Amino acid sequence: MTSVTVPKASTGPSPWEPRIVVFACNWCSYAGADTAGVSRIQHQPNFRMIRVMCSGRIQPGFVFRAFEKGADGVLVSGCHFGDCHYIFGNERAVEQFEKTMNVVKLLGIDDGRLRLEWISAAEGVRFAQVIDEFTEQVRALGPSPLVEPEKPMESPSSVDQDKEMLRCSSS
Repeated sequence: MTSVTVPKASTGPSPWEPRIVVFACNWCSYAGADTAGVSRIQHQPNFRMIRVMCSGRIQPGFVFRAFEKGADGVLVSGCHFGDCHYIFGNERAVEQFEKTMNVVKLLGIDDGRLRLEWISAAEGVRFAQVIDEFTEQVRALGPSPLVEPEKPMESPSSVDQDKEMLRCSSS
């Protein structure tokens, strides 16, 4: 007779996993994520994607709101230079990212929690690599100092409220 060993259920707290918010350009980076998914490329599942029309649209307040709502890391991703559908959107993204990074440093947040990447629609493999690298980078830093322990990320209803805030701030 063959015996089967069933692993015991863990009674301790589950290991911490980083929560990452990805702001992805609609035309390239979001499509790159879609390419990774359609191609069934394995990558870390520790992120929530927010599609924006252009990475140049990401203002420092959006990044800080993500940290405030429980993100351990924030990735801003857009088109490669010369490929932006809005001509200079990714150059604007660099300007906004530099402003954001300056404030992040002033607040004492490790700058490894924030990253800017260029990913095209055809770069599904690159998208998966960036997600995996950034997840490991944030995992090494540990939980965000801005998040209370055991505080889950906000519910979808608050995400809808944040989307409304984004709509209002663009007017």
